[in-house]
This record gives sequence, structure tokens and C-alpha cells, in this order.
Amino acid sequence: MSAEPSRGGLRAAFAAGRFAVTAEIGPPRGADAEAVARKAELLRGWVDAANVTDNQGANVRMSSLAGSLLAQRAGVEPVMQLTCRDRNRLALQSDLLAAGALGIPNVLLLTGDHPRFGDHPEAKPVFDLDGVQLVWTARTLRDDGVLISGRAVSARPAWLIGTVENPFAPPLGFRARRLAKKVAAGAEFVQTQYVFDFEVFERWMAGLRDFGVTEHCKIIAGVGPIRSLRALEYMRTAVPGVHIPDQVDRRLRGVPADRVAEEGIQMCVETVQRLATIPGVAGVHLMALGYEHGVPDILRRAGVSQPPAVLSDHNRHHSMEGIGHAR
Repeated sequence: MSAEPSRGGLRAAFAAGRFAVTAEIGPPRGADAEAVARKAELLRGWVDAANVTDNQGANVRMSSLAGSLLAQRAGVEPVMQLTCRDRNRLALQSDLLAAGALGIPNVLLLTGDHPRFGDHPEAKPVFDLDGVQLVWTARTLRDDGVLISGRAVSARPAWLIGTVENPFAPPLGFRARRLAKKVAAGAEFVQTQYVFDFEVFERWMAGLRDFGVTEHCKIIAGVGPIRSLRALEYMRTAVPGVHIPDQVDRRLRGVPADRVAEEGIQMCVETVQRLATIPGVAGVHLMALGYEHGVPDILRRAGVSQPPAVLSDHNRHHSMEGIGHAR
């Protein structure tokens, strides 16, 4: 029997104006259903939903659809990622319909990393659609009940439609307009790249408010702890689209080696707290792959969630309130 998601889910958080929290569950490189359940157990009660990644970084993993079902059974509401990299328009629409039929409540639609960055660099990329076109396809499928071909579907799905955006990618002046285009196509929430540069991020948010984007789309800002200098160097040089200002680099390098992890976690806590004060930010997306056990501590220290109270020994439901309402 499936455990019931404990915070009410992403749609409920948005409807209540509660500061939403999402995290990530990376499916395993193998047919291990318990691997997803173990990660979900660490997050249940602390997040409104968790992304289940889709061959993240162009590396083969268990499918996002299967991972989403397993997360849902474990009591964590899933956000099923779906990339254009590996599928043509037939397969994309088929997976969207499958998600609707199986009760997956949220989809996150993106173009995807090129296969050359992953473990099968010789794989042929598809990219039949791009992220904006996939968002439009999903919106048309859900709201109009029509496929790209023009043929009607027998039953419409009911998921929320999400997208991604990087406020720090050049040209910076174009980024708000680019998200506005995705929102016009049908995106209802967006998760961003890691936020380390508040000056650039706040300018981007001001642009979104000017375009009226925040009135139609929930902005979920990406955060995550940098827990080692090796991780810092990797993010600065090898992760596309991540911008880490010099002051962040100096702060992490300015503490003893045995304190870098704690300093990175504290920076993440401070980032969550600051993001909660920015008008238009509706929540945070906490990316801590491999450190899921640390998510409750980060959120507790940031004041986003209170420790869960056990309501039922059978399903182990949790109850908590957010720090406030999205601005």
C-alpha cells in the first residue's frame, strides 16, 4: 500500500501560498526499487515534492516514470522529469499520457543535456522538440485534449506543468524574457539553476515581475550545499550553467579543511533564508544528490520546516508548516 505524501503536495503549497520545498531523487543505475524508497524515506515529511531525474547528466539510470511511481509509493509526491534528448514527439506524448494515467501529479519538462556529456557519448541525440515546444505540447494535451497530430485523446491528464531556467546564463538580459516565453507556452512553475549570485538573481526576479511572470508562474529557486573544495572546483569547471561568485569561493577556501563541509551547509541555510525574503520567490529546490540525509537539517536550520510529528505509526504521516507565505 502506498504511503500518503505528508505535506499535501506541490499544488496544495502553491494554493496556500506556503513557501514550497522540493528536492531531488536520483534513480539508481540498476533495477533496485529499494534505492528510491530509501531516498524517499529521508525526504518524506520535509518536502512538498521531489524531482525524479531523467537520465541526469545524460547518464543511464532507472527511468523517471518508474522512479516517480516508486517515490509515490514511498510517500513522497514526485515531479517526473522528462527530457527531449532521448525521445521523439511520439515517445514524449506517450510518456506524458502514461504519467497522467498513473497519477503522477507533476511533470518537469526540459530539453536535456547532450549525450556527449554522459556515459554514452556516442548515443544519437533526438531533440525532436525543445523545452518550450514540449511545454506547449503538454499544455495543449492537458487543457485541449489534443495531440500534436491534432487527434483528440480519450482522457486528459491533470499534472502541473513545470520547466527550468538558468538566470545566470548569458545573455543575462534575455533570461527573464525566455522564461516568459515558457510561461506563455503553459509552464506553471519553474525550478532554477543553483543560486549563488544574489545580485544577478534579484535582477532576474525584477525582470520577471516587470513581465508579469510571477503572477502566472511559481518561481522555485535552486539551492544546494557545497561540501568540499573538490565539489567547489567541479561545480565551477564541469557543471554547465553554474555561476559561483568569487566571494563564495573565498569563503569556502578561507576556513580550515575540516570545516569546509559545515561552512557549505551554513551558506546553503543562509541562501534559503535570503531567498524567502525576495518578492516573487515561491520556494526552494534543494539539490543535494548523495546527501539526502542532510536535507532535514538544512531545512530545520533555515526555519523552513519544523521537525515532523508522527501522526500514524502505520503510514508515518508528518505534519508541519512553512516559515511563511510566498511573496
